[in-house]
Amino acid sequence: GRGGGGAMESAAKGGYVLANLAEVVERVLGFLPTKALLRAACVCRLWRECARRTLRTRQRIAWVSALEPGPAENHTLVRALARELEKVHVLPQTVLYIADAETFSGHEECHEQKKARKRNSKETALALEKLLPKRCQVLGLVTPGIVVTPMGSSSNQPQEIEEGEAGFALLFPKIDGVKIHTFHFSKDMKNRVFDESKFAEAGLKNNPDLRVVLLFGYNSWKTGATRFLHQIVNPLNEKSIILAGGQVESFTSLTSENNHAQPGDACGVVGLAFSGPQIQSATVLLDQDVADERTAEAAMQRLKAANIPEHNTIGFMFACVGRGYRHYKTKRNMEADAFRKFFPNVPLFGFFGHGEIGCDRIVTGNFVLRECNDIKDDLLHGYTTVMTLIHLGSTK
Repeated sequence: GRGGGGAMESAAKGGYVLANLAEVVERVLGFLPTKALLRAACVCRLWRECARRTLRTRQRIAWVSALEPGPAENHTLVRALARELEKVHVLPQTVLYIADAETFSGHEECHEQKKARKRNSKETALALEKLLPKRCQVLGLVTPGIVVTPMGSSSNQPQEIEEGEAGFALLFPKIDGVKIHTFHFSKDMKNRVFDESKFAEAGLKNNPDLRVVLLFGYNSWKTGATRFLHQIVNPLNEKSIILAGGQVESFTSLTSENNHAQPGDACGVVGLAFSGPQIQSATVLLDQDVADERTAEAAMQRLKAANIPEHNTIGFMFACVGRGYRHYKTKRNMEADAFRKFFPNVPLFGFFGHGEIGCDRIVTGNFVLRECNDIKDDLLHGYTTVMTLIHLGSTK
């Protein structure tokens, strides 16, 4: 009958369109998550060109959240990442992941199990790195608690998770006009003085576009660790740079050409540097006096006053393990809730750690908050929370 022929004819027409008309192909490919898009790019030259153009438009940050404890053999973040990477609409170029220390390293304290525990966090780190693209820079941290916004929408309610299994991975694609790179400085046992030429290699010196540095100290209980942290932080304590971060349990991943494995007992600093003229950022410090809803919201009001655009912006919260619901007397999620009230559409990420790095500071395109005095801000704190906004420019 004629029906069959008609169906074949329209299939042939569809085939012609999908093999020849770039704008149609691009429209169709636009619906695909990135992994499927990369597979489609192998079909033919036209599809490859269309896939490339589509990828270039995907410059929004994506993230994977893991909030549900899972089966014992691997961390919940490994499973969440394996599942969700199939669905994301970005090609990650830089990834920051943070997982909680408890489940990452187990609870057992006897010597044999301690050895197994070390291996366990290495295995988890390798499993996470294996899931990500080969040329991706990865920085992975382990902390006593996690602050995470559930997946699906930037306006989801951020959660402060102080115990139990949780984690997140922030996926930064290539963003026009923004450079993000990882760095690592470890304390040299032989030299007491830090070699500052390493700053230039890491893009932290002679870089007029440097806007934000997220810094994380590890093995901070070692002798000399605080002194070493000061040697790193003090030269970066410039009014035009936002510094924020804290002391973490350990770092498990640092993949980049120039980062080598360190002896397990070293202490040092790892981090991410954000450069680019379009970046705007602001940070506030919630000190020990901030102990109820009213004072927490007053701090968020200060952050709001920086007028950072909410579009294409992420929030970071670096809190002391001594804060959270113990500090706010039975009220859970207080600081994350206060943040959400003033920033309804900015996803919030971070951790509970062993010390905080940051101060009140605003750096936007037309306005740099300069103190009248020349005294450098004190950047290292305990029992505080640092809240930071980073705006990565307006995406189309």
